[in-house]
Amino acid sequence: MNALPGRLAPLEVVAPPEWRSIDFISDLHLAEDTPRAFAAWRDYLLHTTADAIFILGDLFEAWVGDDARHAGFEASAAAVLTAAASRRSIAFMVGNRDFLVGSELLDACGVRALPDPTVLSAFGQRALLTHGDAWCIADLAYQHYRAQVRAPDWQAQVLAMPLDDRRVLARRMRSESERQAAVHPGEWFDVDKPTAVHWMTATRTQTLVHGHTHRPATEALAPGFVRHVLSDWELDRATVPRAQVLRWQSGGWVRIVPVDAVDPAR
Repeated sequence: MNALPGRLAPLEVVAPPEWRSIDFISDLHLAEDTPRAFAAWRDYLLHTTADAIFILGDLFEAWVGDDARHAGFEASAAAVLTAAASRRSIAFMVGNRDFLVGSELLDACGVRALPDPTVLSAFGQRALLTHGDAWCIADLAYQHYRAQVRAPDWQAQVLAMPLDDRRVLARRMRSESERQAAVHPGEWFDVDKPTAVHWMTATRTQTLVHGHTHRPATEALAPGFVRHVLSDWELDRATVPRAQVLRWQSGGWVRIVPVDAVDPAR
């Protein structure tokens, strides 16, 4: 087994004792052309009964820089994050689409930044949190792309571009992603299970929570190791709309639809 990729000692977040319910979401891919998903996310984020929400990547279909937060769709999203963070703890981990979300946006909104991976201790247990893309190691083309766009020099060069030029670049990257999906229909790559178990062993966690694959499920990775794969939120174009929240409480884990996560008395 190769050495652990990335951080050998992930950040550990210890839930305060007053937390009774923790929600996890990912892969909403919010954009100007996803009004139903945005509305569902806004209503959920503002009115959930959870004490904390952990967003594990790909909240946005694309994020072109924190300076975009002052107008348009990005300003609306930032306003929702700010309002929600004033009511409960919100934490955010970047994904493979919104990797340019930075400290300016998160600090301005009162949202906690999470490195990938992070360990969360709550209810006398430990869970390992990751977006998941870094462990899809069989997807060699994507891993090459990921290394490029996560490089500080590449990000600094892109962020130095005018905002309009960055929007054009984001559209081109999205179009290329859609083209690749059309060329290889049905192809997908899962998190490498030995890598996941290796990380879980090293971090003394029995539960893994990740997104990225859009294949929501709960399964045993190996004896004593369980993973929960988060749902994507597809409410605007899918024939069968889908959105789930994964909720962790002292009694265990449960999947619920966003409308069932909110306070009925709001």
